[in-house]
Amino acid sequence: MSETVRLVCPAGRKHMELWTGYALVVLGVVVIVAEPSHWAGITLGVLLSLAGIALAVHGHMLTSPVLEVSEGEFRYVRGRYVVRVPFQDIGSYYVLPGRIRSLGLCDTTGRPKRFPSLQSRRTSRTHLPLTGLTSPARVDSFMAMVGIPPRNQSLTS
Repeated sequence: MSETVRLVCPAGRKHMELWTGYALVVLGVVVIVAEPSHWAGITLGVLLSLAGIALAVHGHMLTSPVLEVSEGEFRYVRGRYVVRVPFQDIGSYYVLPGRIRSLGLCDTTGRPKRFPSLQSRRTSRTHLPLTGLTSPARVDSFMAMVGIPPRNQSLTS
């Protein structure tokens, strides 16, 4: 496969923090404009604006997981955490259900692959976390597009 295929997982928390932060900034400005002569209104407006700015900055810092396949390599990227797996080493995949979904990859013999932890701990994990808004159908269609079969339809036993 010579072209790059990407799936960016939607992050609801990121959008919620951004929009709430922007709304608090606007509300702070409205409070200041509504009562510019009283110190309590100005203080409340400044505090609302500062809280909104902090929330918006934190929302911009959140990263969404990206699944990418290009040049014979499967990549999972979430911020500075990057997992690279040669495409020929992947036999199948599975999606763990739950509130926050995760993607598991199996080797060609059907055993789950192990990845280093996201938090730089000494333990390893058998799945890569996605987001709660990531639809299993989107993951299935992405994996079908790149040619990785689901675990229950794997060619190996």
